[in-house]
Amino acid sequence: MKLPFIWDNYSDQPAQLKDKKFKKMMRRRELISSIKTFLVALFVLPLSLLFVPFSRKKAINSNTFFGMGVDFEREPSRTPELLAELGVEHILIRCKLWEIQKLDELENFMLTCKHSGVKQITLNILQDREHIEDLALLQTDLRRIFSTLHASRFQIGSTINRAKWGFFSVDEYNRFYQVAYDLKQSEFPHIELLGSGVIDFEYHFSAHTLFNLQRSMYDGIASLLYVDRRGAPENKQMGFNLSSKIALLFSMITLSLKSKNHLYITETNWPIKNTAPFAPTSEFECVDEESYANFLVRYYLLAFASQRVDAVLWHQLIAAGYGLIDNREGLRKRSAFYAFKTLISFLKGSQFVRLDSKNGHYILHCRKAHSSLQVHWSLHKTSIQNEDTFRAYSRDGEPIQDDEITVFGSPIYLQTDDGL
Repeated sequence: MKLPFIWDNYSDQPAQLKDKKFKKMMRRRELISSIKTFLVALFVLPLSLLFVPFSRKKAINSNTFFGMGVDFEREPSRTPELLAELGVEHILIRCKLWEIQKLDELENFMLTCKHSGVKQITLNILQDREHIEDLALLQTDLRRIFSTLHASRFQIGSTINRAKWGFFSVDEYNRFYQVAYDLKQSEFPHIELLGSGVIDFEYHFSAHTLFNLQRSMYDGIASLLYVDRRGAPENKQMGFNLSSKIALLFSMITLSLKSKNHLYITETNWPIKNTAPFAPTSEFECVDEESYANFLVRYYLLAFASQRVDAVLWHQLIAAGYGLIDNREGLRKRSAFYAFKTLISFLKGSQFVRLDSKNGHYILHCRKAHSSLQVHWSLHKTSIQNEDTFRAYSRDGEPIQDDEITVFGSPIYLQTDDGL
């Protein structure tokens, strides 16, 4: 990564572009693409909205739905055992094109994770401006990545609608992705390619990646669907909460002829208070650790209930400003670590039945081999009676013995064995 682009190791993302003349010049150069993005979205977004009720849900594999992002250079010896403790079977690892010399190190880390119970690895190939401008270099390095790393699924590019990440238009991204697609077709037919990589609820960019004249196809769509700036995942933005944002994006994917009907949320989180400069946003968007844990669980539950998302990959396991583990002084497991561990222990291997919602009280119903499960949370404090017909557990897996159970922002689990 070369100037004016700078990688910020605190927040694990590029720093803001400070060269305003450069940004203005690049955006002016890509004006035609921006106009195309506007025109495509003008047609596609209303049509996708109308089609939402007709986009069919599908059965989601709960074993690989609950995924986690990891950094192969951050506590590489401890990460596999932490993943095993959580019970995670699906992870995402970033592969930076400007650090191509680290492929052997990354491959060794992947093998260690597989030996610890990880069954699916998604590699997110991060772009830099050099590879965006030099497509021959991109082809060379992608060929090396596909040949060296024993993975079956690759996300091509990330955060394509933020200039600091290197792209200044969707056209630039489409050409970038085309190189990967052509390689897959000619030399690596066994791999899956995820594309789009739009961050936040900016679906006009998603529309242009899904509706264009490029000959490339996607094996699935990757979305960085953050909702942290709106607070709780149930909160609305322009009338859309997390569930309806997912439904709209999936509707768009279904209408497009360029992608299989697979949607992966490959990055999301909430920044944590009092962690600057490690938090990736301002203190205004940050939440306390208890809210972080609650929001994490509820995000996964809502996405799972949509039955449209193949996997959610949290960003990420170890990160001072937004991770399940704070690594500023040793490795401190936040409450979110135990909340995620509990979530997986109850939901892995389950089948979705339905989601009930009334007056802000949510009840997710699931079935497992020999038991049924309800997960309760509420936007307004309420209570339910504890009964002998089920066992109640807190968000972090502690048994609840109280006669009256308070239901609020922290989800609780009610488990009933068959025959009771």
